[in-house]
Amino acid sequence: MSPSSCTARLEKTLVAINVNVDGRSASHDVEPRLLLVHYLRDVLGKGGTPVGCDTSNCGACTVSLNGQSVKSCTVLAVQADGADVLTIEGLADTVDSDLHPVQEAFRECHGLQCGYCTPGMIMASVDLLKENPNPSEAEIREGLEGNLCRCTGYHNIVRAVQTAAAAMGSGVTA
Repeated sequence: MSPSSCTARLEKTLVAINVNVDGRSASHDVEPRLLLVHYLRDVLGKGGTPVGCDTSNCGACTVSLNGQSVKSCTVLAVQADGADVLTIEGLADTVDSDLHPVQEAFRECHGLQCGYCTPGMIMASVDLLKENPNPSEAEIREGLEGNLCRCTGYHNIVRAVQTAAAAMGSGVTA
């Protein structure tokens, strides 16, 4: 096979996708094997979603896909075709520059620590609080068990989720 036929073959394998990321539409031709996390970071410049372990164990790359938190290293970009994706960068209210109540609670309660796991922890926490607005400490720990904190400082993260739950229950909207 000549190099030009290889190039032609690769060009044929590109797939057109249309996604809505953080409220903005995006259309690109991507390789079918491109992971969503790499699409977000490398194509759209969404650096707030880190590549953690690349094996779906750590949860650092968690984003919301059509309202459900997913580890974006386990989703192909082509699977997001037609979907709404929310990243940590789209979570805050950009009009008023207000942090989301979960982001604010992580800041207040020192749940950020080294910060590497923070985007995934916050996105998973938002999903947890959407499903269970008043979780117990055990339910928070269980709800976040797919997200690893390498600093092992889960206490402040749990406290942040409890604080966010209280704030959201008191009328602060998501």
